[in-house]
Amino acid sequence: MDAASGCLRAGSDGAPSATSSAPRLDRPPVVGVSACLKQGEHAPYHAVLDRYVEAVWRGTGALPLIIPALGEVDALDVLLDRLDGLLFTGSPSNVCPSWYGGPPPREGNLADRRRDATTLPLLRRAIETGVPFLAICRGIQELNVALGGTLHRHLHEVPGRADHRSDKSRPYAERYEPRHPVRLRPGGLLQRILDGAETIVVNSLHGQGIDRLAPGLVVEAEAEDGTIEAVSVAGARAFALGVQWHPEWRVLEDPVSRRLFSAFARAVRARQATRAEERAREVARLAAIGPLG
Repeated sequence: MDAASGCLRAGSDGAPSATSSAPRLDRPPVVGVSACLKQGEHAPYHAVLDRYVEAVWRGTGALPLIIPALGEVDALDVLLDRLDGLLFTGSPSNVCPSWYGGPPPREGNLADRRRDATTLPLLRRAIETGVPFLAICRGIQELNVALGGTLHRHLHEVPGRADHRSDKSRPYAERYEPRHPVRLRPGGLLQRILDGAETIVVNSLHGQGIDRLAPGLVVEAEAEDGTIEAVSVAGARAFALGVQWHPEWRVLEDPVSRRLFSAFARAVRARQATRAEERAREVARLAAIGPLG
């Protein structure tokens, strides 16, 4: 924070600097952020890009908690009992096609089965227990696969589809600038969040995309070439939205991103309040029972 102006210092790409002073919050909610398992020079490590962590902190006021790609499902309820929301992040890796019955990936295709084995059951359990979540890029693909859908593994090779891949010839920050419009479903969740907008322009860049839509998912936005760009979970108990683009990139500056994260924040705060009420009732119940013996 610049003490003289009260403004956030920005990095070279215009995003808030990691050294900026953090917001002062009273008992902030906690949002789990999915991580990848990456292979280092000597050993694997768990990692997530800072911009997702910053987006949770700046965009919702929640405390980000990185969830390692353990690949274990036994402790899901223990984890979710301690969280007020979930953010499923993008990644250079792809969901392994074996999860949805696809053929083996091509040579050089990045995979992360440990992440898949963590996020797919976590998404299903979050829906069952009413934990709000926002799924971004790889996250929307995980959501579709978790509920029984399939993916186009090379979207640009599908007849009639545009090439949605990142242009590696451009500087890194420029790749995340707005690229193409998407049409919003009339009356849908996303349109309501965005104050009735019919189309928006998004910074969507991805090699894979939704093929067969999973049962229980509703299309919230489509690109001009028919690519599904956003989905919601029909009848969800809490906020459950996936987008193929990257709202985390300009979470404070971009109006669409700001509204998305504000809606997510309201859902997270609502769950925090519900959990607090449940704890208070349990304390009252135990107090009424009195000491044992």
